Amino acid sequence: MSFTRREFGRVALAGAPAIGALLRGDLAAAAAGQAQRPMSQWAGVKIGLNVPYSFGTGNNISAEDLLARVLEVGFGALELRAQPVEHFLGSPTVRAAADAAKAPNAASAARPAAPTAEQKAAIRSWRLSAPSSKVKDFRQMYEKAGVAIDILKVDDLYAMSDEEVDFFFQMARDLGARAVSAELPETRSDTKRIGAFADKHKIFMAYHHHAQPAAAIYEAAFAEARYNGANVDIGHWTATQNESPLPFITKHHDRIPHIHVKDRRLGTKGGENTPFGQGDTAIRPILQAIRDNKWNIRPIIEFEYKVPEGSTRVAEIKKCLDYCREALTS
Repeated sequence: MSFTRREFGRVALAGAPAIGALLRGDLAAAAAGQAQRPMSQWAGVKIGLNVPYSFGTGNNISAEDLLARVLEVGFGALELRAQPVEHFLGSPTVRAAADAAKAPNAASAARPAAPTAEQKAAIRSWRLSAPSSKVKDFRQMYEKAGVAIDILKVDDLYAMSDEEVDFFFQMARDLGARAVSAELPETRSDTKRIGAFADKHKIFMAYHHHAQPAAAIYEAAFAEARYNGANVDIGHWTATQNESPLPFITKHHDRIPHIHVKDRRLGTKGGENTPFGQGDTAIRPILQAIRDNKWNIRPIIEFEYKVPEGSTRVAEIKKCLDYCREALTS
């Protein structure tokens, strides 16, 4: 696709809803500002997507490139990792990682080494002086395109200083997010420390489990802070606990800002990820319980199964969304 500088300027003035159409090559629709707005809400339940993770692109992607991908698959809600926001704010570290990922030999490059103490200090210094007012510009770009940022996922949260933790909770507030999310910590005292920031900002800290005995850990964390919450991964729960998470969700729905939706087999059957509807995860009854009880829980698709031969990741993500739509409308 090629276009003149004047055409590009006209597209830019059309606003964020044009981005997806522009990058897909539909210049006419983009210039007119008529790119289709995403629709992922049925029966009062809005389905979101975990990004950039679900696209398999790495996390250090620009806000504009990510939005184009989101519009392509048609989601109106997101669990968003913090890197695209920091990229938008001008983080030298994130932008350098994004540039490195585009290098010709990036696919075969070794995993980046953990940052040194000096690099960590530089990252912290940048964060504490970052142009935080631009976070609202990021939010406005996405909301103009019809995309809400419900959850902010922050990597390595427990290794950060208190000032950095506060920075990310304020980022979540400015994005309009209902929660900050991170994996369950290895050190139990971290849930109390981070929970204090959640209570301060009145934004949930949604801890994400894998194979841990999640119910007991969550209930202990709930007692430590009013805004300590659970990001229940219904696929992980099925595969590692060999049971449906619906009873736990029913009991603690007011402490669960979002769930991860994926299909996995029971651990006794192998526990592998499958296309939606082919595993043992109770996706349909869980979505319908959220619908029928009007629980304030955002179902977030986390795409993890192997793309079938002859298909594409984009096509499979759309199939996952269609499965959720059918469950909510039946």
